[in-house]
Amino acid sequence: MNRVRGTASRTFRSLQIRNYRIFFIGQLVSMSGSWMQIVAQGWLVLRLSHNSGSALGLVTALQFLPVLLIGAWGGVMADRFDKRKLLMITQAVMAVFAAILGVLTVTHVVELWMVYLLALLTGFATAFDNPARQSFVSELVAPSDLGNAVGLNSAMFNMARIVGPAIGGVLITLVDVGPCFLFNSVSFFAVIISLMWMHGDELYRQPPVVRAKRQVREGLSYVWRTPELRSTLLLMTVVGTLAMNFQVVVPLLAKVTFHGDAGTYGVISSIMGVGSLIGALVVASRSKPTALQLMVACVGFGGFMVLTSAAPTLLLALPLFALTGFFSISFISTANSTLQLVSTPSMRGRVMALYTLVFLGSTPIGGPIIGYISEEYGPRMGFAVGGAATLIAGLFAGAVLLRSRRIDGRQVGAPVPAVDPSAEPAAA
Repeated sequence: MNRVRGTASRTFRSLQIRNYRIFFIGQLVSMSGSWMQIVAQGWLVLRLSHNSGSALGLVTALQFLPVLLIGAWGGVMADRFDKRKLLMITQAVMAVFAAILGVLTVTHVVELWMVYLLALLTGFATAFDNPARQSFVSELVAPSDLGNAVGLNSAMFNMARIVGPAIGGVLITLVDVGPCFLFNSVSFFAVIISLMWMHGDELYRQPPVVRAKRQVREGLSYVWRTPELRSTLLLMTVVGTLAMNFQVVVPLLAKVTFHGDAGTYGVISSIMGVGSLIGALVVASRSKPTALQLMVACVGFGGFMVLTSAAPTLLLALPLFALTGFFSISFISTANSTLQLVSTPSMRGRVMALYTLVFLGSTPIGGPIIGYISEEYGPRMGFAVGGAATLIAGLFAGAVLLRSRRIDGRQVGAPVPAVDPSAEPAAA
């Protein structure tokens, strides 16, 4: 019993910190709304495009195209300005776009090009929101708790991934997609309120980076010179481009492959969310990420995607979806923790912008590719291609890891070294 209590205390220790706790709650509400919108937007695009996989791929690509184009500058802004104020602005802007889409939908005037346009505009806000939000976690907790906080953030994301699609599926079935967009609009204010309630003098702030020329290039050079950052981001590029296209493939699997409806899509998303939640809590319970954990999570993610694509029935596919979710979030959380712990505070915004760029910004490339494959050769093939690419990338990374171990004698499972562990809370 004491051992169980000790594990629980270690896993949830960051929630004892007030600023992190209220941010966690605000994010949980907002992310639930975002997942409702993801389900509703996918279903709306399928309805307006007559089940086109290419249309799903295009709307996803448009949503993340700005991240690819200006995501690196979003990281510079996160390093230059107060992250809390920047997040208030981006969250308010995204609330407005969700409200517009909701009103257009409930008044029955929405057209496909409108969904495309609002997805693109939301993407511009995301390009500035994501680096600030990812790196802001390091200002909420001490460096020794950063890995735990990142793991709990992933757990929160997946709690929302369970709740949001489940509620969204019910709303779409009973009413329509419009209320999902309106709820999402309101949910952004939970984050804004949490940011306003924080105690500024308890934040672990770093001095803002002074404006200068070539700061984007400086960030790229810093990542390339740091092996742990470079290898992690290269692996993330492959996975982000070809595997993390669930918004494109899963609606098609639900509707075309398994002959379901919006409720089926919600069930699959929620089942994946359950697996992801468990994976995130496992990552949160660890002290620090290791290269071996990253490689194993990548291989498991790709392997179970391939197995899921071959499942003959929905009943057999559901547990495989859960395992896919478990390994996907294990990979993402471990990569996120590695990048934040290795990077210096003055570079963290730019490093996390590159993380966002390869994780989300690669979608404009991978989304249409996987959407086309799913439309021409079936959703199973689209899912399998992403899984095979991830599996091969993970095995290649493992081979490089073992070779590196033979050359310099390092332990493959050694914790990732944290940079600058002595930060103190700064005055507001």
